Amino acid sequence: MTEHPTGFVVDESRVPDAPLIDPSATGGLAGVFQRRYLLRLLVRRELAARYQGTVLGLLWSYVQPLTRFAMYFFVIGVVMGLHSDVEHFGIHMFAGFVFVHYFTEVFAAGTRSVVRNKALVQKMAVPREMFPVASVLVSAYHTIPSMLILLVACFASGWTPDGVGILAGILGFSILTVLGMALALLFAAANVYFRDFQNIVGTLTSFVHFSVPMIYPFERVTRALDGGWVDLYLANPLAESVLLMQRFLWVGSTKDPEATIATSLPDGLFERGLIMLAVSVAFLAFSQWAFTRLESKFPERL
Repeated sequence: MTEHPTGFVVDESRVPDAPLIDPSATGGLAGVFQRRYLLRLLVRRELAARYQGTVLGLLWSYVQPLTRFAMYFFVIGVVMGLHSDVEHFGIHMFAGFVFVHYFTEVFAAGTRSVVRNKALVQKMAVPREMFPVASVLVSAYHTIPSMLILLVACFASGWTPDGVGILAGILGFSILTVLGMALALLFAAANVYFRDFQNIVGTLTSFVHFSVPMIYPFERVTRALDGGWVDLYLANPLAESVLLMQRFLWVGSTKDPEATIATSLPDGLFERGLIMLAVSVAFLAFSQWAFTRLESKFPERL
């Protein structure tokens, strides 16, 4: 404390430009949803930034997935001829494509979220988990147009939804969301320390489309691999999620859903899905713990 020439007493420990960080403003994921107003503001900011300066705006969320789907369908379905092996191949592929893209966007955007919002991280007294969570919500929002296109295609092909299929869809989406959130938290924290992690994520996600039964049917996996290797293939939670989404959207569009289930889906689909959801929840708890341990160093690392 010093006395200013004007007669005022100045507390030199209070620096106007110091980061407005409240060490107690944590709370993890629970703290994020206790501050829903700030979360909504951050999501709106992310959405506005994505389409700032564009003419089509939200329409890009329809154009981009349709363009990618058309490319995959032409190359895989027409040029390579896989469409002849699979009834309603377009729906089979798009049912996987939409949700695989959702997962990869959650993973990639969540990894960059803390670094991309470094000014807010340094100045705002909010749980830092809010930034990966906002990325997940933004990715979910951008999946809605693709989902609408997929549903229109399903109904046009004679899709009949059933209760078991709807439960399969909920389970598959839950696995993707929980696992994506866990990976986003873990890699977002690691990316603050080493920016290489966002490039690692880009490399990993490039393999995803080929590691799930999306551009090829699961039947080909069983024909190409022995039993032990098939079990290892099915241990991939993304492959399990795609199969669950196909049970939800593709199976009901085929002429004989029961026969399709028997020949095109593995046994124990729901049991494996529930186990993977439980493992994903446990992994999310670990990622939250790791994020909390590392976040104290974020301001100085940024």
